[in-house]
Amino acid sequence: MTALAARTTAAADWRALGTTVRLVVTDPALLDSCNLLLARQLAEVDATCSRFRADSELAALDTSDGRPVRVSPLLAEALAVALRAAEATDGAVDPTVGSAMAAIGYDRDFTLVREDDRPVSLRVRRAPGWRRVLLDRATGTVTVPAGVRLDLGATAKAWAADRAVRTLAEAAGCGVLVSLGGDTAVAGEPPAGGWQIRVQDVTGAVDEQPAQGSYDTVGLRSGGLATSGTSARRWQRGGYDLHHIVDPRTGLPVRSPWRTVSVAAADCADANAATTATLVKGAGAERWLTRLGLPARLVAHDGTVVTTPGWPTAAGAPEAAA
Repeated sequence: MTALAARTTAAADWRALGTTVRLVVTDPALLDSCNLLLARQLAEVDATCSRFRADSELAALDTSDGRPVRVSPLLAEALAVALRAAEATDGAVDPTVGSAMAAIGYDRDFTLVREDDRPVSLRVRRAPGWRRVLLDRATGTVTVPAGVRLDLGATAKAWAADRAVRTLAEAAGCGVLVSLGGDTAVAGEPPAGGWQIRVQDVTGAVDEQPAQGSYDTVGLRSGGLATSGTSARRWQRGGYDLHHIVDPRTGLPVRSPWRTVSVAAADCADANAATTATLVKGAGAERWLTRLGLPARLVAHDGTVVTTPGWPTAAGAPEAAA
């Protein structure tokens, strides 16, 4: 997913959280200050929520042995978003898949995953289940059962985009777009015609422009837009073709009829939870999205495109549903 900057806006592109970062503001004079604030916010999220940093606050929960642990307000918020996503998707998005992700070799930054030749364990191992994680917002504590490893990869990036764009728009007083690896959130007064975003069916390596596939250009005025797929973050290990979307019911890379799913919602975290859940739910997931009132675009492996009500067939603004 690519945000197309209009001539009245200014944009900055860089990398953080192991992915691409794109910031666009409607007041070019405020780009540098907004970019500094964004970099600070993403550094905080990385130090708090990264599964790939031994010194992160999330990693420290691996050794809590089932004891209640006091966590920072930032981690408590990230965990609350993850648990809300799990409940909203009937467990299709589950933060207790950390051990399963490590078992298939995704236990480090993706640029290093493809270079790793360690053997992987591909046996069915159902995720322990998100209901076993107890978050007490009143006391600021979380209890993670012994042996359970958390992975916030399905929600943290999109939540970070939501959190950053709200802060930047309030501080700058202008329209702001933040995109983290294609998870896009907008806030403030949008450009004329809305934020123009190219929603593309990625078929190549992560962060590469697709050599083939389809795309729509849509206008977004508020909320968030996210795309998830099984074609981008792929690697091979021991003769197995693997990807990063794990089915909590099996602990293995999901087998889905969809290769790419894009969803618009009231915020980016909800949109991204819905895209991941759609890949896990598989056939018939478009009906689930329709019941929720979420505009979506689903691309099957043969290139067939299915949309739900509200998704524009030409440039326009999808109405984000709560």
